[in-house]
Amino acid sequence: MSQSERLVLATRYRLVSEIGQGANGTVWRGHDELLDRAVAIKELRLPEDLSQDDRVVFFRRTLREARAPAQLRTHSIVEVYDVVTEQGRPWIVMELIEAPNLEQLIERDGPLPPERVAHIGRRLLDALNTAHKAGIVHRDLKPSNVLLDGDRVVLTDFGLAFSSGSASLTKTGHFMGSPAYVAPEVAAGEKATPRSDLWSLGATLYAALEGRPPFERDNVMATLSALANESTPAPQNAGALAPVITGLLEKNPTRRLSHARAVDRLERAMAGPRAGRRQATPRYRLMAVIALIGATVASCGIGATALIVGMMRESPGPSPTAHASTPAGRPGEAAPPAGVASSTLVVRARNDSCKIFVSVPGTAMRVLSDETLGKGEARQYGEEHINAVIYDASACDVWVNGQEKPLGKPGERVGYTVTKGSGG
Repeated sequence: MSQSERLVLATRYRLVSEIGQGANGTVWRGHDELLDRAVAIKELRLPEDLSQDDRVVFFRRTLREARAPAQLRTHSIVEVYDVVTEQGRPWIVMELIEAPNLEQLIERDGPLPPERVAHIGRRLLDALNTAHKAGIVHRDLKPSNVLLDGDRVVLTDFGLAFSSGSASLTKTGHFMGSPAYVAPEVAAGEKATPRSDLWSLGATLYAALEGRPPFERDNVMATLSALANESTPAPQNAGALAPVITGLLEKNPTRRLSHARAVDRLERAMAGPRAGRRQATPRYRLMAVIALIGATVASCGIGATALIVGMMRESPGPSPTAHASTPAGRPGEAAPPAGVASSTLVVRARNDSCKIFVSVPGTAMRVLSDETLGKGEARQYGEEHINAVIYDASACDVWVNGQEKPLGKPGERVGYTVTKGSGG
């Protein structure tokens, strides 16, 4: 056991094991012996070459990192319990969230489906709204500062945050923040504002959808040059989220989406087609989708249109002669799982590559599954409205309202938007 792991801070916080390291210090799993609960403890290291004045700034920034979330009591912002000084440096004690951050998830799984990104974006808008109403600007929103604990989305690391009533702690000539996620006006030297955080949110959601932020280049200077001089690239995988992403990534902050408009557009995207309308016959449904494609070309670009065309191909309505009885299954394969005929959606793994994301759309999207099934495993869903993403269409058998869907190509990602009894 190292000397640090034997350390007890303020006679109550015992360091248990190291969780991870970053540029500014180490995060430890700890135990609060007074309250008998697990905690996370952030150990902040002071660079050796800091002057006395810089050390004062460092300590003030540490207190700011602790005070900002401590003022913001919300489920979407990490909770801070205490700040202590030990061995001449500060330590922040906070709630322990043993979950991956968004950056790790993108690196592990690649781009995420729009349904999940919409859920993440909605929760982050809640967190920013709470912070901005308290006069606090985060200034460093990026995927590594977003923890994903099941359905919970948590914004962390307020080290660069400032409130409207506090003095700036940024030294002249020092760039603060993450170049790939910083707003253009901040990179140009202007003061960060709530709309700067909204740009960073847009860049974060763009990275979740595309696998990398919009202006990331090989080095800091190239990234900042692209940010200043190049047009914002259109997201290719955003689907219905495209208007949200492009609105948040408007370079002119006065034309950028406000918080309220971002919430409105995001909730429209999450809700999907309006529920409760009389189901059209296949012929008229096809005409309605063609009209929707025309409108989408004008408003969202080719990427969104391709998504709608894909949904038409993968999710046709039932034929007039279709029966609701359980299908017999493909020749030579196991019979369909029990309950197929009465389920809105059934997915069964053909092999160990059957990865799925299933959710119920609405103002607060509910995630039903986000997992990779083992061969032969099946999942059934009976909810009225369901969105589903199948990451490898050749790896999963899918039934929609009792009807078996054709297998796709290896590696093909297929989306389904299903209303119970509609035929998919």
